[in-house]
Amino acid sequence: MILTSIEETLADTIHQLLHKAGSHRIFLLEGPIGAGKTTLIKGLCNALGVMDVVHSPTFALINEYKTIDNGCMYHFDCYRMHGISDAIALDFESYFSSGYYCFIEWPSKIEPILPEHHFLIRLEIATPNSRNLICSSY
Repeated sequence: MILTSIEETLADTIHQLLHKAGSHRIFLLEGPIGAGKTTLIKGLCNALGVMDVVHSPTFALINEYKTIDNGCMYHFDCYRMHGISDAIALDFESYFSSGYYCFIEWPSKIEPILPEHHFLIRLEIATPNSRNLICSSY
């Protein structure tokens, strides 16, 4: 899947991603800095009914967002984590088993505790204005 002009095609891309993900609730997003991981998560959260302002949890590590149906979603940014012990200390695994959507940026930093079943989105910068999205279900 190729994502060009973010403003024009993000909604269609989000719809396609959610369709491909099926029943998966754990989304892993990998890609270099500036690839659009947080932008994509904002779009996914909006499409799934998040009422809160979605922003990167770079320093908080975890953001919780409320949804219109009184549920919640979790957004993780593992970029600044110093090791798997940080994720264990914050009890990431309890979030993963909650049944709520979890969007995880930089998941390779916590690979040993990632759920077996997840939806992986790799973002590649094709040009300054376009991205390649490679999706896999596990």
